[in-house]
Amino acid sequence: MTNRGQLKLGAVLLGVGGPGQHSTWLHPEIPGDASVDIRWYIARAQQAEAARFDHVFIVDSQFITPDSPHHYLNRLEPLTLLSAVAVHTTHIGLVGTLTTSYNDPFNVARRLASLDVISGGRAGWNVVATGDGGTAGNYGRAEHYDYATRYGRALEHVRVVRGLWDSYEDDAFPRDKARGVFFDPSRQHPLNHVGEHFSVVGPLNLQRSPQGQPVIFQAGDSEEGRDLGATVAEAIFTHAQTVEQGQAFARDVKARAAAKGRDPDRVLIVPGISPVIADTDEQAREKEAALRGGKDFHRALKELGRPFGWHDFTRYDLDAPFPEVGDLGDRSFRTQAERIKKLARDNGLTLRQVVQHTLDSRRSPFVGSPRTVADEIQRWFEAGAFDGINVTVNAPSEFARFTDGVLPILRERGVVRSEYEATTLRGNLGLPVPENVHTAARLTGVSK
Repeated sequence: MTNRGQLKLGAVLLGVGGPGQHSTWLHPEIPGDASVDIRWYIARAQQAEAARFDHVFIVDSQFITPDSPHHYLNRLEPLTLLSAVAVHTTHIGLVGTLTTSYNDPFNVARRLASLDVISGGRAGWNVVATGDGGTAGNYGRAEHYDYATRYGRALEHVRVVRGLWDSYEDDAFPRDKARGVFFDPSRQHPLNHVGEHFSVVGPLNLQRSPQGQPVIFQAGDSEEGRDLGATVAEAIFTHAQTVEQGQAFARDVKARAAAKGRDPDRVLIVPGISPVIADTDEQAREKEAALRGGKDFHRALKELGRPFGWHDFTRYDLDAPFPEVGDLGDRSFRTQAERIKKLARDNGLTLRQVVQHTLDSRRSPFVGSPRTVADEIQRWFEAGAFDGINVTVNAPSEFARFTDGVLPILRERGVVRSEYEATTLRGNLGLPVPENVHTAARLTGVSK
């Protein structure tokens, strides 16, 4: 075991299938309307909770085309969904994605704080600076924000939201019926924030939860994204194809956090994984081959356009060199678009080869029998490639192969917990409750 505690566990609920999961919805155990069926989400969250997962994780975006992944085309809004899940669970954390690009801080603060209070301190916020440039048109903007603006807004947005979450000190509501005292106004604090992107007076009209504030998750691999994560995130959602890539990402982000005066052990790296598990390694490889065979090249060709602002790549000759697309992607998923262009340029790839590479690059590093997958997860964890994992969940029986096959092995080795340590998300992730800044100032005699 490492000195970093036990492996953290998240479950990413993707209903009928996300990017590259073209045939997922055909599985007999997955309802055709799984992505909008709250009963499906509740059942998967309860399945994860029974396995002592730390949290369920809901991804989101607010712009689609006819070529978007099946799950993206028709799905529930994250916090509405998670509020329903909250009342059917007791311990598992509830992490929802909300963009800082097309939301105002007060509204985000109130919605997330409401989920946190409803759930008894189990809420988490996955902070994203929207990559889909088309979202601008859904919010009355002629053009999407550039990278500098997106991440400048994101940093200020998170700081404002955190300030609003401290509007009330924990003893603001005595609710003393004998004395007739419901509220202590000296424990309420306006924010009076005026910044580059936002102006917010406050205070927020909601108390803090038992965990103080929702846990901040963050997703973003660009330089700006890594800096944002190192500055504000308590857990970072990412992807890595090899243990070396995972180690490099973890070292980089934790070093950035340390340089900003933060404790790097309080920045958890929790990549998404999609394990392929069968009774034997050979059967798992056969299952993986079948999954790869179920991927639709034509859909993958269309999905390739997403990092480039949904550019239409079907107009090009598949066997000609990858097309020159200029600065397409600069206001969308720039890092991903640049990576694809560099791959094609450095290796002289055709468009067909680039699409095939994107399909192959989604192969899981965690394929095999339960013991093989457990060994590999433990190897990555002990090598410092991650602090936890977010497991993609589709078919219940496939998820059960992980919860009932892999986890008992890791549990026997002491890599994962046997029981919950707390009833809050922070408590189970081993993160501290943030002290209310106004309480801290009052107790130390330093004016806020």
